[in-house]
This record gives sequence, C-alpha cells and structure tokens, in this order.
Amino acid sequence: MKATKGKVDTRKGKKEELKPVVEDRTLGKRKAAIKADNSRKKLTKKVKLGKKDANKPKRPPSAFFVFLEEFRTIYKQEHPNVKAVSAVGKAGGEKWKSLSSAEKAPYEAKAAKRKSEYEKLIAAYNKKQDNTDEEEEESEKSKSNVNEDDEEETGENFHL
Repeated sequence: MKATKGKVDTRKGKKEELKPVVEDRTLGKRKAAIKADNSRKKLTKKVKLGKKDANKPKRPPSAFFVFLEEFRTIYKQEHPNVKAVSAVGKAGGEKWKSLSSAEKAPYEAKAAKRKSEYEKLIAAYNKKQDNTDEEEEESEKSKSNVNEDDEEETGENFHL
C-alpha cells in the first residue's frame, strides 16, 4: 500500500511541475497561441511575396467591379458631397445585390471578355518569361565554357 501512495504522490508532483505559474505568464494560453500564429503568417507572407514583375499583366476585374466602375460615376453625380470611398462601396454592394441576374448579365459579359483578353496576355507573358529563363541558362553555360577555355590556353590549371 505504501508503494502505491508513493506513486500517486510522484504523479501529482510531475503535474505541478508541468503547469506554469500564472504570475509568470503575461498572456493567456489562447492569446499566446494566436500571437504565435500571427508571427508565423507574417514570416510566410514575406517569403512568398518576393519580387513583383512590373511587366506582368494585371488580373481582370470581376463582374461586380465592372459594375462598380459605372456605378461610381453615377453615384458621385447624385451625391457630390459624399467623398468616402466606403460609402460608395457600400451603396454599390447594396445595388449589386438588388439587381436581377438579367440586369447583371451585361457586366458578366464584359468581365468574361476582359478575362479572355487577360488569358491571352498572360500566355504571351509566360512564353516570354520561359524564353528569358532559357537565355539566362545558356549565358551561364557559355560563361563557364569560356572560363575553362581560358584556363587551358594559359596553362593555369591548379588542380590539387
């Protein structure tokens, strides 16, 4: 019986050691976990962003944004005093939701047309990028070949 008491006591002791003292913590468990997740997200975003190519075509607007282009001009004419972008966006969103599918059709058609144009542009852009990558690889190979030829001509091969 004494042996089992001793085991129970040691288990309690281990549990107490594992629990952090509340006074030592500045944040709760959930807040600390959220903070850690946010810091990871920031790191991954920075790594993913990298360099942006200025020559890459921009993505086409959706049907809603095509609608919003026209709606902005109308809204600004009707409400010249309202200068908040958020107010225009909210009003545009409400108007878009109230439109029927037949009324949305012309905007969707324009968006589809812009998307097809974008796909052509991006295909040409990707083709151009592939060509430049191949040229860079060839230039690196030619540089290494030139350096090897120079060493052979001068007789300066320093192989250990």
